[in-house]
Amino acid sequence: MRTKFIISLSVCLAVFISTLHFTAQEAMGASKQVLIAAKVKSAPAGLDDAAWGKAKGIDVPFEGKEVFAGQHTSVTTKAVYTKDNIFFLYQWKDANQSITKGAWQYEGGSWIHQKGNEDRISMLFEINRINNFATKGCAIVCHVPDGATNAKDGKFGTLTTAEKGDLWHWKAARSDPAGYADDTWLTKISEKKGGRKGDKGSGGDKKNITEDKSKPKYTLAQGKALAKNGILLAAHAVEITDYAVFKDGDTITYRMPKIPTGSFADIKADSRYANGEWTVMLSRKLDTGNPDDTAFNPKRKYNFAMALFDNSGDEDSYDSEVIALKFK
Repeated sequence: MRTKFIISLSVCLAVFISTLHFTAQEAMGASKQVLIAAKVKSAPAGLDDAAWGKAKGIDVPFEGKEVFAGQHTSVTTKAVYTKDNIFFLYQWKDANQSITKGAWQYEGGSWIHQKGNEDRISMLFEINRINNFATKGCAIVCHVPDGATNAKDGKFGTLTTAEKGDLWHWKAARSDPAGYADDTWLTKISEKKGGRKGDKGSGGDKKNITEDKSKPKYTLAQGKALAKNGILLAAHAVEITDYAVFKDGDTITYRMPKIPTGSFADIKADSRYANGEWTVMLSRKLDTGNPDDTAFNPKRKYNFAMALFDNSGDEDSYDSEVIALKFK
């Protein structure tokens, strides 16, 4: 059984960390597991830094939804913090590394999209209290209308403007090669759209495709290098002027990661795929000062939940129950 993970629109793309509006009793009472964030003097420099030895990891169980219904997996999760920043480390078994995300391949005189999606993990933290999140977790922000027969019919967001969430979204193909996770936030679902929005600034990815959608428009610029796992960054791309130089088997990135700016660039990422396992580290300031981010206070406890996706689209995920985050 493969266990790759990518987050989802209706099943909840998310890891949720609760707001300061919950009391300690509410946070602990609503959670089956507790993750203790250990304080360290120096920020971990990477995935194998000695600082991680000070944190006690927990094995968080996940239940599959949609195409993964009836399947289960787990993610070993750790957290540490300094006086300014918080760091999360995630490790999970994954039989295959998924970073294709529809990359172009040249075969027999034509460009085709390769089959395959990407691995993802994301987290949603409350900025303002989301009603019933402490007890029901991600189900609260995944709204599927009555009578809907497919999860794609659902919308992701809150029911009121007073409820506001901070969504972190790590993508193996579309954000990690740039060294970041997407930083977005949740608000009230509108009549026509979901409530997910990008943080102030810019980021995400750029599609590499010509106007007639028949082939890639960009290739690697001279003097630039491909990023992690051979991914082409948008900032390193240049328009193709001569398609005759390509030969059968050549591949080019379809979804080119952008280097984020502003509040969208708050979450830094590092990762490694080796021996059938992902190791991912996400870090951010405890308090960014931005209204579209959660401000973490080490004197308080928080709730969160996680969702992971295995080379799948937004409707298919593995979800965790609510967990409590406590600072030591």
